Amino acid sequence: MQVDHPVRTLFIGAQMIFVAFGALVLVPVLVGLHPSVALFTAGAGTLLFSFITKRLVPVFLASSFAFIAPIQFSIAKFGYGATFMALACAGVLYTCLAAIIFFEGQKILDKYLPPIVTGPIIIVIGLSLSDVAIDMAISWDGQGTYNGKAALVSAFTFSVAMIMVRSSRRILNVLPIILAITAGYLVCFFTGWTNWGPVTDAPWFIFPWSAASEAGQFEIPTWSLAAILYMLPVAIVPAIEHIGDILAISNVTKKDFLKEPGLHRTMLGDGLATMLAGCLGGPPNTTYSEVTGAVAITKAFKVIYMQIAACLAICLAFVGKLGAFLQTIPSPVMGGVLILAFGMIAAVGIGTLIRSKADFEDPRTYLVVAVILIVGIGGLQWTFGSFTIGSLGLAGILGITLNRILNIGVKD
Repeated sequence: MQVDHPVRTLFIGAQMIFVAFGALVLVPVLVGLHPSVALFTAGAGTLLFSFITKRLVPVFLASSFAFIAPIQFSIAKFGYGATFMALACAGVLYTCLAAIIFFEGQKILDKYLPPIVTGPIIIVIGLSLSDVAIDMAISWDGQGTYNGKAALVSAFTFSVAMIMVRSSRRILNVLPIILAITAGYLVCFFTGWTNWGPVTDAPWFIFPWSAASEAGQFEIPTWSLAAILYMLPVAIVPAIEHIGDILAISNVTKKDFLKEPGLHRTMLGDGLATMLAGCLGGPPNTTYSEVTGAVAITKAFKVIYMQIAACLAICLAFVGKLGAFLQTIPSPVMGGVLILAFGMIAAVGIGTLIRSKADFEDPRTYLVVAVILIVGIGGLQWTFGSFTIGSLGLAGILGITLNRILNIGVKD
């Protein structure tokens, strides 16, 4: 058997972190967490996932888009410490799901999370974040105060991302976010619309948690039942994403990872990685579709590549100038790529409904989809004392419940 040259192996692994990098740091920048901590927890979470899954599944774990709005709300209402504990408890929910899958089998997923539920939930993830993308695209402060120059920058950044997506060169197809951000940043840099001061002042080496504490973005996790109950329903959504990603990497590698190492192990690995991230002050982890796309293109099926990417992410977390640089990216640059990124998430949800051949001749289908979309996008929240169920989590719970009620007595 031919053995890869160590340098070639190193570069292939480094490419994986490069593919994931744009989306990896996007979530912490948006929600007010320190990107260096996110880099560390992504790397550590990936290594933990690799160990739990017996080093069989070539995936990379990093920041989940589904938690953007919930984290923003939770930090504003409960604070950083309570939010971190709530995110860790979301990981506990994953481990419970892993146990259920182990004992009940995959049939329980088909029963409670059919495409008629998962498709609209994924649509909600994208569309519920649309106002965030628009506000950032048209203003320098990200608050929606219109500025013509900001709108031009976001339009340019969006155009670059579209060109990359449509490019015939495969390497560009998997890097639209990071290439578009680079192009937009260069425009702002050469026109004097960026503040390079924080990068100049930042040290080369930092301890991520000290830097996060100094920036007011880290506290020791603290117990808050209200924050935990608010965050737990949201965890249903990344669980759905996880299943889809494991199916995708199985198709790419022609190996059934649902059977070996088993969906219960991959879900457990995801859950433990999210628990670790929450305890360390990072965003929750999820399997990354971007990296799966890179695996499909490069045929890099070995788990060692993901482990190299994870180690590189951990090393980058201690580079102070990198964290400072990420925080200088202008708001309209991020807004330009977010319009595409969040829109594509919604499109994935639509594709889920189409592929499942959902029966829209059946009024029950309309009812389930309608409730999920309106509750999720409209931002409906139920509050009972200190307990609040957020819009995304509430939409998921109502969708699952309504689907089962409407199908009582109906033969599957």
